[in-house]
Amino acid sequence: MPSLFLTTDRLVLRDFKISDWQRIHRYASDPEVVKFMDWGPNTVDETKDFVRMAITFQRDNPRRHFDLAVVTKPEDCLIGGCGIYVTSPHNREAFIGYCLSRDSWGQGYATEAAKRLLSFGFTQLKLHRIFATCDPLNLASAKVLEKCGMQFEGRLRENKLIGQKWRDSVVYAILEHQWNPK
Repeated sequence: MPSLFLTTDRLVLRDFKISDWQRIHRYASDPEVVKFMDWGPNTVDETKDFVRMAITFQRDNPRRHFDLAVVTKPEDCLIGGCGIYVTSPHNREAFIGYCLSRDSWGQGYATEAAKRLLSFGFTQLKLHRIFATCDPLNLASAKVLEKCGMQFEGRLRENKLIGQKWRDSVVYAILEHQWNPK
């Protein structure tokens, strides 16, 4: 199966490869970066396990998990990861997610990557609905989802056990007929 390679004005979203693990570990082990995630901060072994798992999913046919490196161009610098994950092929539904290194925050990269994931989901995967969740305190992530045209749908109460604490999630979604490719 060919490698996935999606582009935007400033980014390349591509399949992870084994040699990416050190750049991934730089952000995946940063407590500030992962404070709203349900994983991390990663150990070296956890990061290497993630990369191996992402590469394994690349061979699935049909492929339903698309974990992708977020790479700046022309610098070719891996600054984070993103993904789209088909949760229900029958209902043509998937969710998206993203995580960027702290030094790349506030530059519009997350919005650019998320919009490209939506485009891929609706045009190439032929999805009907794409959703995302985030911690209610993660205002920056919620803003990214809104900039992409996703609408707030609700709050899931205490649906994630992170560490020893239950946390809520907010849900955003967009339907294929609401998506604007511009």
